[in-house]
Amino acid sequence: MRPSHEANVTASGRAIGAPDAPEPLAAGVWTLAGGRLIIAEPGGPATVLVPTEQVRLLAVDLPLPNRTKRLEALPFAIEDQIAEPVESVHLALGAEIAPKRYLVAVVRHDVMAGWIDTADAAGLGHAAMVPDALALPRPDAGTWAVDLAADRAVVRAGDGTGFAVSPAILQAAWQGAGRPPALAYGAPLPAEMAAGGSTLAPAALSERLLAPALDLRQGLYTRRRTALPNIWRRLGWIVALGAAAHVVIAAADTVMLRTIADRREADTRALVAVAAPGANLSGDLAASVADLLPTGGSAPPDIFLPLLTRISGALGPLTGAITIRAINYQANALTLDLDGSDPALVSRIEAALRESRVPGSVTRSPDGSIRITASNA
Repeated sequence: MRPSHEANVTASGRAIGAPDAPEPLAAGVWTLAGGRLIIAEPGGPATVLVPTEQVRLLAVDLPLPNRTKRLEALPFAIEDQIAEPVESVHLALGAEIAPKRYLVAVVRHDVMAGWIDTADAAGLGHAAMVPDALALPRPDAGTWAVDLAADRAVVRAGDGTGFAVSPAILQAAWQGAGRPPALAYGAPLPAEMAAGGSTLAPAALSERLLAPALDLRQGLYTRRRTALPNIWRRLGWIVALGAAAHVVIAAADTVMLRTIADRREADTRALVAVAAPGANLSGDLAASVADLLPTGGSAPPDIFLPLLTRISGALGPLTGAITIRAINYQANALTLDLDGSDPALVSRIEAALRESRVPGSVTRSPDGSIRITASNA
């Protein structure tokens, strides 16, 4: 993945003398860094790569027959895997990465809205928006693809998900994940990690992003289409007026559909009463029936890497002032022992955790080391 500092064109809003409504940038892959859009590769589909540090990528089981039903079930499927309230985050459904298992992205609404504003201001409101970890090729199962740079390490795992951490934490995260073979697509990896993998040159970004595994521009944030010529705009108005003419007919149909729905609800209650005598069907019928269905596996969600990713993002501005001594994970609590000589380092770490909404405590040991204890609560 091309480092942002090597890019030769930037778009940070309108250029001097540009009109109020910028012309759409029809093509090219752009990276979003420091609130600016930076060209990474001209040509190819218009795509904005956003920092994976601010996106949670999950592999979620959704054994449902169509996309509409999967979207309806998605908030319930992931609510126990995230720390934020479901209503405060945007959920994007991606590709099927295993039978009935799908890639899902979670990003806060305020973050997503800021990215959309930046893209719109640069004339890229029509571009796909993809977490930059998904620009790496997906490796084989049990393997990591790693793009290591001076200030961050981006990882894509064999299950199709990905994350980004500080280079200071990369090796500890790799050890915590069971030391998977690692393929390097950026700077050379630490010797211990490189022993089980190799250094590769990926295909061009534009080729890898022809069909991205996930586009964040969904739901409330669906992509804005590029401007249409006048003739097509007029045709659009004609179609819209024709659709409006059918609203009256649709309203009449709604009454009949409500009658049919009431009849089917009564039939469903009768069937459940036969299949599960004594079941409580008061309140919402769909929720009551869902409660009678068998649940999935009881294995707890894997929160080690997500929690480590959140802490790494919080400590990013302090990378040069700290050294990771040890990482320990037990009983859903992650403990990091750090070395640092700055007397104010404890308060700086506490402030960084608070700003990133990471619940945890910071203490200094008698030997001078600093311990961070955090949980996914």
